[in-house]
Amino acid sequence: MDTPAFPLEPTAAEAQSAIADEFSFFGDWSERYQYLIDLGRKLPSFPDEWKSEEHRLHGCQSMVWIVPSGDASRLDFAAVSDSAIVSGLIYLALRVYSGRSAAEILATDPNYISAIGLAKHLSPTRSNGLAALLAFIRDTAQRAS
Repeated sequence: MDTPAFPLEPTAAEAQSAIADEFSFFGDWSERYQYLIDLGRKLPSFPDEWKSEEHRLHGCQSMVWIVPSGDASRLDFAAVSDSAIVSGLIYLALRVYSGRSAAEILATDPNYISAIGLAKHLSPTRSNGLAALLAFIRDTAQRAS
């Protein structure tokens, strides 16, 4: 992987707080969805050769590929989706978890999801996909530790 794009904040807790602050600026969910789409466009480039069955995340209606690297002291994740909104969800998850230690990942519940009201505004299939993404990150951290 190239230079990791994440983390942006020093800790996962600070990342979650920053996400909550950013989303609080938007008055309605059409603006929040647009912001999610914009965030998804900021995902680092993802090599086409990684878009394989081996790296495909199952449990998502959209196509999602994720590649972990690192060890217990620092785990990085590269991921991409063919869906604009799902790409934004990936961006948020990587902002919280990528570039962190396995211990920090395992100690961090994804509170940003409820803090920004995401849980109430995602379709069931997107909620399932987000749960699958978060489970993959957590399982990777569990295996590394």
